[in-house]
Amino acid sequence: VIKMLAEGNSVRQIAQILGLSVKTVEAHKFNLMRKLNIHNKAQLVTYAIQKKIVKMPQGA
Repeated sequence: VIKMLAEGNSVRQIAQILGLSVKTVEAHKFNLMRKLNIHNKAQLVTYAIQKKIVKMPQGA
């Protein structure tokens, strides 16, 4: 879920791809952000890049 969020997918898109309900994905997102003390999407993307969950886009 964190990888898909950091890649720019919406909660609805993630739910559809993974075959989960939107509420389930929202719960995962909430729990991840709370446990990691992350407050916005920019911090989430930064965390995902630092932990090598996603790669830095080419030319960035």
